[in-house]
Amino acid sequence: MLTIVGVNVLTAAKLLGEIGDITRFRNSSAFARHNGTAPIPVWSGNDDRHRLNRGGNRQLNTTLHRIAITQARCHEGARALIKRRQETTRDTGKGSLRVLKRHLSDVIYRALVDDHNRHRDQETPASTE
Repeated sequence: MLTIVGVNVLTAAKLLGEIGDITRFRNSSAFARHNGTAPIPVWSGNDDRHRLNRGGNRQLNTTLHRIAITQARCHEGARALIKRRQETTRDTGKGSLRVLKRHLSDVIYRALVDDHNRHRDQETPASTE
């Protein structure tokens, strides 16, 4: 997880402490609902928009927000994502940041699942028969 831009030792510790066992989430969407980055659809007339989810674990959401702000400032990929969202949609800066946070949620979920699988495979003893 430390290879993700914006995640240092303290941030990783906060994420691991708030998340606990990653296997309790069946997929990245369930993890996004838990951390409050899953968007809530809002319909008004013919507009199909998404609103910020105020539910979920607020400590985890705050940590993801710090990572997103750092990436928006320092990481070329995140800057390109925000610029592309603002050019192609009517997204505001906050809307683009919401999309970045959801993307980060998926990246962190995949990193934790891969790490869990790697440790599980190392702990499985080889057959000695």
